[in-house]
Amino acid sequence: MSFASPLFLWYFLPAVLAAVLIAPRAGRNAVVAVASLLFYASGAGGTTALLLACIVVNFLVGRHLEPDEWDLNRSRRRGLLIGTVVFNLSILAVWKYAGFATAQLAVLTEWFGGEFPVLQLALPIGISFYTFHHISYVVDIYRGERPALRDPVSFVTYISMFPQLVAGPIVRYREIADQLPQHRSHRLDDIAAGFPRFAWGLTKKVVIADTLAPMVNACFATPAEDMTFAIAWLGALGYTMQLYFDFSGYSDMAIGLGRMLGFRLPENFARPYSSVTITEFWRRWHMSLSRWFRDYVYIPLGGNRRGTARTYRNLAIIFVLTGFWHGAAWTYLVWGLFHGALLVVERATGWDRSPAGAPARIARRALTLLLVVCGWVFFRAPDLGTAFMVLGHMLVPDLSGLTDVVAASMTNQRAVFLLLALVVVLLPANSGTGPFLESVRSRPANALRVAVLTVGLLYSGLLVATGSFSPFLYYQF
Repeated sequence: MSFASPLFLWYFLPAVLAAVLIAPRAGRNAVVAVASLLFYASGAGGTTALLLACIVVNFLVGRHLEPDEWDLNRSRRRGLLIGTVVFNLSILAVWKYAGFATAQLAVLTEWFGGEFPVLQLALPIGISFYTFHHISYVVDIYRGERPALRDPVSFVTYISMFPQLVAGPIVRYREIADQLPQHRSHRLDDIAAGFPRFAWGLTKKVVIADTLAPMVNACFATPAEDMTFAIAWLGALGYTMQLYFDFSGYSDMAIGLGRMLGFRLPENFARPYSSVTITEFWRRWHMSLSRWFRDYVYIPLGGNRRGTARTYRNLAIIFVLTGFWHGAAWTYLVWGLFHGALLVVERATGWDRSPAGAPARIARRALTLLLVVCGWVFFRAPDLGTAFMVLGHMLVPDLSGLTDVVAASMTNQRAVFLLLALVVVLLPANSGTGPFLESVRSRPANALRVAVLTVGLLYSGLLVATGSFSPFLYYQF
C-alpha cells in the first residue's frame, strides 16, 4: 500500500486519522501501532512475522541494557548488546544479501567446473530501515542516552510507525523517545500542520518524479549500439531529478504524516543539489542515514580523532557500507566507493571547505553536481557494464540525437517538468524561490503557497485516480 495509492489516500489514511481523533489520549499509540502493522502486512504478507520477531527480541533485550548507578554489570551488558546487534545484522544479511553472496559463489564455482546453489529469498519491505531502528534503540539504551521502553505498545509504535517504516527517514531512538509517552495533545493542530507537508510531498512524487520515470527508463533501456551522447545525458539528468523528487517527496509525506499523528520526525533533505562539495552534499542528502552511520559506525571506529590514515579508512568503510546498504549489487558498491573516494580526496586537499566568493562557489557547485550526476548512473544502471557504457557516452560528444523510442518517451509534458525540476534545484540557495518550491518547512501560509499546493494536490489526486503513479524508488531498499 503506497502513500500515492487510492487505497491509502481515500480509505486508510482518513480512517486512521479519524481513529486517532476519536481515541482517548491513552489509546493513541495503540491506534498507530495497529494501523502500522496492518499497513505493513498489506505489502509484506508473510514476512510480517520477521518484523514481529525482531520487535519481540529487541524489546525484551532493551530493558536489560540500561546501566545501573555504578554500572557493575557493564561487561554483561556489553555482551548482550553485541549479541543483539549481531542478531539484527544477521537477519538483514540473510534476507537481503544471502542471494547476492550465493550468486557470486555460484559464478566462482562455475569457473572451476562445479555448481553452487543460489539462495533466493523475497526481500522483506523496509528491512534495511527497521533493522537500523532496532540497532539505534539498543545502542542508545546501552549508552544511557535514553531509558528502555516498558510499554510494548510504545515500542511497536516506534519501530512500525507507518510513515517511516518502509523508506525512512531513519529515526534514531533518542530523537523520538520523549515523544512516545501518552501526553500528546492538540491533535487538530497537528493535522493542520502536517497536511501541507504531506500534500507537497505527494505533488513532488506524482507530478514530477512519476512523470519523468518513463523517459528515464527508456534512456537506460537503450541498447549499447544505439546509445548516444544525448540519450546518456538525458537519462542521467532525468534520473537525478526523478530520484530527488521521488525520495524527498516520500520524506515530505512521511514527515507530514508523522506530524498528523502527533510525532515530529527528523528532516531528511536540505537542498542537496545546492552543495559546493561532496562533503556538504552528504550533510544535505538522506541526512538521517548519514547521521545514523556517523553515530553508530564512524564515531565508534574513531572518527577523525586517530590520525589521517584512520580517518580515511573510516570514511572508506562508511561508504562501502552505505553502498551495500542500498542494495546487494556491485553497482551500489561502486557508487559508495566513488563517493567515499571523493570525500577522501576533498579532505586530503582541503577541498571540503566551502570557497569564498560567488564565482568560486558557482564553479564548485557545478562541479559537485556533475560528480553527483555521474555517480547516480551507477545507482540507476542495472549492472556495471551498462553504467560504464552510459558514462562513456556522456564523456564523448557526438552529433547523434535520440532514438525513436526515447524520442517518443520525451513528450512535451515531460520536457516541461524536467526543465522545471532543473530550475528548482539550480536556483541559488539564497534566492528564496528554490527553498519555497522544495520544502514547506516552517513557512507561513500565503496566497502563492496555497495556490501552488491546491493545484498540485488536485493534479496529484487526478493522476492517482487514473493509476498514473508508481512505487517509491526507495521501497526496493
